[in-house]
Amino acid sequence: MSEKKPIGEERKVEFHSGAAIDGAPMSYMVVLAAVVVALSFFPMSAILALGGSFPMSQGILGLVGWVLGPIAGAVASGIGALIGIFLAPHTAGIPFIRIWGSLITSFAAGTMVLGMKRKGWWFWVWLYALLSFLYFIWRAIFVNGVGVWPVIANSFIDWSALILFALPTRTLFAKWINSKNWGLVIAGLGLGTWTAFGIAHVCLTAITYHMFNWTEEVFIMLIPLIPFENLMRSILGMVIGGGVIAGLREIGLIKPEHAIY
Repeated sequence: MSEKKPIGEERKVEFHSGAAIDGAPMSYMVVLAAVVVALSFFPMSAILALGGSFPMSQGILGLVGWVLGPIAGAVASGIGALIGIFLAPHTAGIPFIRIWGSLITSFAAGTMVLGMKRKGWWFWVWLYALLSFLYFIWRAIFVNGVGVWPVIANSFIDWSALILFALPTRTLFAKWINSKNWGLVIAGLGLGTWTAFGIAHVCLTAITYHMFNWTEEVFIMLIPLIPFENLMRSILGMVIGGGVIAGLREIGLIKPEHAIY
C-alpha cells in the first residue's frame, strides 16, 4: 500500500512570542545557559600562565551559538558564565575574561551562517581577532623580547582559527553541522569548536598578555599545552554537541530562527 504524499505548500512555523531574543525562545536560552553553568563546576585544565583552571563549559560555547544564533547564543553563554563565576569560583579565572570569552565564542559560532542573511557578520569578529593577534605578536616580540618562533608556535590555535574562519571552511563546518550524515556532523562540531574558541582565545590573549607579560620561558612551556586544551574542548563539543543535536532533531522542536543544526 503506497503512502499518500501531503499536498499543498510546505508551511514554515515561526516564533511570534515576546518571550524570545533574536528569534530564539527564552526557554531554549535558559536550558543552554543552565548547561553552561553546570559544566562550569568541572575543571578541564589548569591555567599555568595565570593560575586557576578552565571549565568544561568552554567545550559547548560554540554549540550554544549554532543552536541559538549569534545574539541569543552570546546572551545565553554570557549569562551562564556569569552565574558560573559565582557558583563555581574554582574555574572562574578572571571574571571579565571568562564572560567576554563566552560571548565571543558563541557569537563567532553563530556567524557561521549558511544563507545570505547575516553573511557578513563573521568579518567583524574576525577583524577584532586579527587586530588582537597583531597586538599580541607585536607586544611579545618588540616590547618583551620574546623570540619569533616561540611566539608563532605558542599561538598555533590563534592563527589556525583566524585562517579557518576567514576561508570557506567557516561555512563548510556549518554545512557539516547541518548535514544528515552524522560523520560530517561530528567533524563539523569538532573543527567548528576549535575555530570558534580559537577566535575567542586570541582576543582574550591580547588582553591577558597586556596585563601579565609572561616571559619566553612561559611561552615555550605552553606550546604543547594550549593546542591540547583546545583539542579537549573540541572533543567535548563533538560528544556533547552530537548528543544535543541528535536529541533536538529526534523530538522535533522548532528551530530558533538563526539555528544552523
